[in-house]
Amino acid sequence: MKYRVLDLFSGCGGLSYGFECAGFHIVAGVDNWEDSLVTYRANHKGSKGILLDLGNFDPASLHKEVGDVDVVIGGPPCQGFSLSGKRNPNDPRNKLYKGFVDVVKEFRPKAFILENVPNLASMAQGKIKDAIIKEFSELGYNVKYKVLLASDYGVPQNRRRVIFVGSIYNDNYEYPTPTNNDDNRVTTSEALSDLPEESVDDGTINTQVPLSDYQKLMRKRTDKIYNHVTSEHSEQTKKIISLVPDGGNYKDLPEKYRSVRNVHIAWTRYNSEKPSLTIDTGHRHHFHYKFNRIPTVRESARLQSFPDDFIFYGSKTSQYKQVGNAVPTLMAKAVAEKLLKHLKENS
Repeated sequence: MKYRVLDLFSGCGGLSYGFECAGFHIVAGVDNWEDSLVTYRANHKGSKGILLDLGNFDPASLHKEVGDVDVVIGGPPCQGFSLSGKRNPNDPRNKLYKGFVDVVKEFRPKAFILENVPNLASMAQGKIKDAIIKEFSELGYNVKYKVLLASDYGVPQNRRRVIFVGSIYNDNYEYPTPTNNDDNRVTTSEALSDLPEESVDDGTINTQVPLSDYQKLMRKRTDKIYNHVTSEHSEQTKKIISLVPDGGNYKDLPEKYRSVRNVHIAWTRYNSEKPSLTIDTGHRHHFHYKFNRIPTVRESARLQSFPDDFIFYGSKTSQYKQVGNAVPTLMAKAVAEKLLKHLKENS
């Protein structure tokens, strides 16, 4: 029997995919953005993609629709907490966090995973984190948290997330031990060097042999390329990018170009010998380590550890946002494997 999982604020399903790979059964993903659910349904066969505003819904109706679950996972926005650590009742984002709490209260799962931005743990001298722990402790859960770095788990990206784990059992959940360190992190070139410079039609066969173990992993189930459409940049933009060396940034540019984009992260080229920076949702500030353009959706998906047979739908802008908002799947899998062990040992 597989443990049943409900994914809230699922987006396209990075967390769901990681949990699926770890051996869980994903019952449904819930989100209020239909674009992301089109992608979710296409890639999570046998799981429902439910369009729902988690700030305004009836938990009992959701329970009736999906049945009982063993685990609730998701990343609700927590910005609605005031800096005193109390919830600001007037912040609409608060209703979304409350929606996560209400689902846990209604379903009474054996465990939950709540992921969020890392500074949530330190905001307001830790009062916000304390308030979250207190809220779930009062529902009968043992809660712990830790900030994890994606590149510790084979993801070619230095993305940090705080992971809260709540369990009805004791608090002996163990966070996954890093599999990678500064000697063997997966680099941007190890992630991307087998993908072509130019756009290709969806379904085009990748004729380049895999050049790293990571590329073999991403291509394990298909050698076809999807979502690899390059962006058009102006001649001036391409010229400026060409002046930035591998791993460089705006500081490498001649003075006259530095202020063309007034953002300190602008004109950053990924370093081919390191994991990428945290990818964004398509703001066009980070560039390929070699080519004079931003990464394609497929390249961004590789940096998030989505395999090549995970296909994104919607407009290109929408696809970038779906990829950028997701939890890296290999990190999600590492967290999920440890949760599976915890559940089996305690139930």
